[in-house]
Amino acid sequence: MSDLKDLELLMLGHTPILQIESHEEKRALNLLVRIATSNVIPVFQWSATEGLKRLDIDLGIQRHNAAPDDVLAHIKSANKPGIYVLLDFESYIKEPMNTRYIKEIAMQFDGSRNKLVFISHKIDIPASLNNSVARFELSLPDQKALTQLVGEASVKWQKETGKKVSTDKKTVSRLVQNISGLTFKDAKRLIRNAIVDDGAISDEDLPEVMKAKYELLNRDEVVSFEYDTARFSEVGGMRKLKQWLHQREKVFQNKDAHPGLDRPRGLLLLGVQGCGKSLAAKAIAGIWNVPLLRFDFGALYNKYIGESESNLRASLKTAGVMEPCVLWIDEIEKGISGGNDDGTSKRILGAFLTWLAENKSHVFVVATANNINDLPPELIRKGRLDEIFFVDLPDADIRKRIFSIHLEKREIGLTDINLERLASVSKGFSGSEIEQVVVSALYAVHPESMEMTTQHLLDEIKATRPLSVVMAEQINQLRQWASDRTVPVD
Repeated sequence: MSDLKDLELLMLGHTPILQIESHEEKRALNLLVRIATSNVIPVFQWSATEGLKRLDIDLGIQRHNAAPDDVLAHIKSANKPGIYVLLDFESYIKEPMNTRYIKEIAMQFDGSRNKLVFISHKIDIPASLNNSVARFELSLPDQKALTQLVGEASVKWQKETGKKVSTDKKTVSRLVQNISGLTFKDAKRLIRNAIVDDGAISDEDLPEVMKAKYELLNRDEVVSFEYDTARFSEVGGMRKLKQWLHQREKVFQNKDAHPGLDRPRGLLLLGVQGCGKSLAAKAIAGIWNVPLLRFDFGALYNKYIGESESNLRASLKTAGVMEPCVLWIDEIEKGISGGNDDGTSKRILGAFLTWLAENKSHVFVVATANNINDLPPELIRKGRLDEIFFVDLPDADIRKRIFSIHLEKREIGLTDINLERLASVSKGFSGSEIEQVVVSALYAVHPESMEMTTQHLLDEIKATRPLSVVMAEQINQLRQWASDRTVPVD
């Protein structure tokens, strides 16, 4: 049923108070006026700035009813039935006098007396009033409605400029998919922004649309939008992982994919520190051309009981509205490994696993971990995530490729660089350690304005003690565990 019909059933029902939490105040008011007019019921609006006024007909403003307690006293004593809409009343509702007035108005209600409607972005109803309150949520526009909004914005642009909006059906479809989950007001704004820049809706507009959408949705610091995603050309090796992702890309992107193919849920990247797990997570979003959201378990926990679980639900909801997207959870073991926290970690883990099992949105989880011993078995068993990939220390060919990537990235010519020699002597180095070798060598030659040579890089390799040496026992244990339990990325 439509919002109009659903809201009308509540308005004509026997609940004395209606609560509407929404940023679309104007839309909610328009619906209430339509319902009141069709049922011949007077409807009034109160705000702290204007006082009380009638909405369905213009009878002027009752400024003497501007104070919250005055308007509630007026509503209580009114003999004729009416709908009274109180805007942004959350600041006054918990004052003892006002709470009592509202309770007495509710007690007088018999189906034909005055009905209260609270509209605001957030309303914390006192517990003593809960039994008298019905809650209504405005629906979000569906794909058909969003497509219609694009058409309306295009027509408006043509009337303003005399020029047609340049686009195509495929791009419009992607735009509609990208703005799903937004309110009518916010969707209109982003559509308009995409058009006014150059009179076109193109692929170049979509990343900006997703950034703006995230800014509208984000309410905390648990989930952050990663603006820079990597290309797999920047990632050395990982041949099997790249192949695995290419096989699943179309199914992940297409909601109407073959019914026999389950939507990819996500994967766990386990491996040695500095071997490219985080870069791979960024590259997955890049190759699939979807937004990358980073989930920070450290920011999730809150000192107030129950708030951590609430933060988790809100964050996962944000990710769902941003679909299709990649949700990157870096060093996941630090967030759900448990510990002396009154069971909060266990509850968080349970809620997260439930979401993984029940999630129907196109959110692909990429979790990275360094220590398998700190991961709960419930997470790593088959069925939670699609696969566990192991990112090992790079072999000689991959080390050569990594040297090449970082040298070319810094505009250092490869003509006089012996990549074979560098790859040979850097055995046991991770990708990040190889990058630091290049950076350190660049700093070494910079003061003398010298050209970098192979020897400069060899000197830096010799001066470095890689993690594979410093933490040899732990890394060997991890590699042994992963040998027959995970899929190697190469």
